[in-house]
Amino acid sequence: MPRQSPTVWRRRLGNELRKLRDGSGLTIDDVATRLECSSSKISRIETSQVRATPRDVRDMLELYKVSDAQREELIQLAREARQKDWVQDYNDVPFAPLVGLETAAASLRTYSVLNIPGHLQIKPYAEAIIRAIRPDIPEVELDRRVELRLSRQQFLTQEDPSSFSVVLDEAVLRRLVGGIEVMRRQLQRLIELGALDNVTMQVIPFDAGAHAAMDGEFTIVSFRDPADPDVVFIEDTTEDHYLDDPDTLRRYTTIFDNLRAKALDPTESLEFLTEKVSEL
Repeated sequence: MPRQSPTVWRRRLGNELRKLRDGSGLTIDDVATRLECSSSKISRIETSQVRATPRDVRDMLELYKVSDAQREELIQLAREARQKDWVQDYNDVPFAPLVGLETAAASLRTYSVLNIPGHLQIKPYAEAIIRAIRPDIPEVELDRRVELRLSRQQFLTQEDPSSFSVVLDEAVLRRLVGGIEVMRRQLQRLIELGALDNVTMQVIPFDAGAHAAMDGEFTIVSFRDPADPDVVFIEDTTEDHYLDDPDTLRRYTTIFDNLRAKALDPTESLEFLTEKVSEL
């Protein structure tokens, strides 16, 4: 059965409300004026940044002249989207929205050139990465970030696990994070996880030359329910980006397919990882 996620429900509701508004020929400013609220509130509901109340949704649907049956369906979705799940306890932590999406994901595809993806990190590696990026944060915040990062790994081993395809640049494996012993343990963990049936792990070695993702890393999240379009997640220093327009999705899907074709196959990649452990 598909795993449920209020984060995904909130995104689905926002997408539906945006489509209905577009179909009615109204702008965000038009809706805000008629409902006597701010334009930013309508925008944040449509982009799933806030949880809409059933009353908010009812007012918007009346404005869009939606049928009674569809109205009740979307109002119920608004109620479900307001439910609390465990990820909400980490709303102050970066990646929390992404983790909420991963909860209901059918598959994840990720390319990493800077560090080992959080789904695969051991605790001391995660601590070293976060300390390097944010040396200013207090210990309690560091602990919460590490805790959330490790909690993300549950989708790999839970019942009916999501599929996970990861392509790692060789630079990720050669960068000593946390020292030699931490890095050795981290690579051993990669080998263990790479042997799981639902995990496909590949490495792009330096001698593969230039490739389709030279401009940065990304993650593609795909869902079981066709009502939830795929989303591309891209992180930068100041902001996280969630992109789901069809052209962008096609572009990143093609990029990932090209990466997989250029990388070592899964068996060769695990052998490559084993060699790196021996070197350490």
